[in-house]
Amino acid sequence: MTGRVEGKVAYITGAARGQGRSHAVRLAQEGADIIAVDACRDVVDYSTIPPSTPEDLAETADLVKALDRRVVTAEVDVRDFEALKAAVDGGVEQLGRLDIIVANAGIGTSGAPLHEMDETRWQDTIDVNLSGVWKSVKAGVPHLQAGGSIVLTGSVGGLKAYPRVGHYVAAKHGVVGLMRSFAVELGPQSIRVNSVHPTHVNSPMLMNESAYHTFRPDLENPGPDDLAPICQMFHVLPVPWVQPEDISNAVLFFASDESRYITGVALPIDCGSCLK
Repeated sequence: MTGRVEGKVAYITGAARGQGRSHAVRLAQEGADIIAVDACRDVVDYSTIPPSTPEDLAETADLVKALDRRVVTAEVDVRDFEALKAAVDGGVEQLGRLDIIVANAGIGTSGAPLHEMDETRWQDTIDVNLSGVWKSVKAGVPHLQAGGSIVLTGSVGGLKAYPRVGHYVAAKHGVVGLMRSFAVELGPQSIRVNSVHPTHVNSPMLMNESAYHTFRPDLENPGPDDLAPICQMFHVLPVPWVQPEDISNAVLFFASDESRYITGVALPIDCGSCLK
């Protein structure tokens, strides 16, 4: 099956690398033109995960162009609604329409027990991972065609709790509330809204020195091979993590007419993690 989103335009946040880049490429493979947005810099000054760069976003654009699809890019922090609106307005002006919103941008930071967490870390996570999702969708909805689809990136952490990352868990649980509320409000306009909830994903948010040391503090120089058995313990299926493409396939399903009567669904792509 090809051309599952042929002739449609998708607006994707966090598109410079990882899941966002994968979503852009997968939708382009199936016929969509892309509005690709990313901050391309550190959005908090204490993050231990190397940020995306303008070069990363340019590479995403090149990958889309190589599929003979059009692409418009913008460097925008999802906390900045006016900049998001300008980016989407400009993209729609160039590409002619908007059919799909993928609110994917987010951050992951190490934490502490909630009663010990500093207010800055809490607020930044809520501002990016929850309010940023709301602003991303808000910027795009006025352009959406009837039959449009919105997909929000949640997490297994939006469906169950983990210790020491309550700020992230709270934000991702909030994404489910956003998704359901948007679904109720936009359904009469024939706009569907769903969310995807990945487990560990083989992307820069997981594959970095900070994560290796967080999961394997017993080792001096841990790497991916040391991380794998710990991550596999979270799952029913015997794998440590999924690939970005696994999430993109779910995004494509929700973006396509194959899911034309599905709305308000929080879909885990979690290797059975929610069963544990």
